[in-house]
Amino acid sequence: MNEREFESVKEDEGHWVAVSDLMAGLMMVFMLVSVVFMINVETERDKIRDVAILYDQLRTQLYRDLNNEFAADMPRWGAELDEDLSFRFNNTDVLFDRGEADIKPEFQAILNDFFPRYVRIITQEPYREDILEVRIEGHTSTSWFGAKDEDEAYIRNMDLSQQRTRSTLEYVLELPAVKDSKNWLKNYLTANGLSSAKVIRDAAGVEDGERSRRVEFRVRTDAEGRIATILDRVQP
Repeated sequence: MNEREFESVKEDEGHWVAVSDLMAGLMMVFMLVSVVFMINVETERDKIRDVAILYDQLRTQLYRDLNNEFAADMPRWGAELDEDLSFRFNNTDVLFDRGEADIKPEFQAILNDFFPRYVRIITQEPYREDILEVRIEGHTSTSWFGAKDEDEAYIRNMDLSQQRTRSTLEYVLELPAVKDSKNWLKNYLTANGLSSAKVIRDAAGVEDGERSRRVEFRVRTDAEGRIATILDRVQP
């Protein structure tokens, strides 16, 4: 090998050494970034778990408080409380006349008793700051007398369920016993007519038309919103 060839080989070796050093450096940077990202993901995952535990405990305690308050009343009201915090009024004979949206006097009497006590519980610490929404939900069966098909029945029931929830919201909002909580209620209380979207079915999957026609008061907490905020922070 002559001197010129020797110098060329030395230059090539120097070039590949420099490239290999650069690649090694980039690999180290990538590994460090990956480690930091994994640590952040693990930290945020722990936060999500902590939020989920906190809100599960909150839901459980609120369920207990509501159940303790209303356990003696629910049988005579034709009502039930689910662990998902849905307070369901099932006795269609006392809610509304068939096809009508005006609250019957029997249901007015129930709301006069129920709603102020309900508001007192959900607005106390530690619940009020973690409530996202208090929903009044109107539900119907799938039937509508005289409807030409299922679509027409659904639309007519949607209109009826929305009217009923608005009537219910208007009535409870004007109760003198909740006057001091009215501003809070106007921020969180909503009316939601759902037509026959969530009918009640028996164990065989057959629709229970009577129980499907109901009014529910449902509390939604802010757990989903807080978890979504955490997830947004860890998106790559």
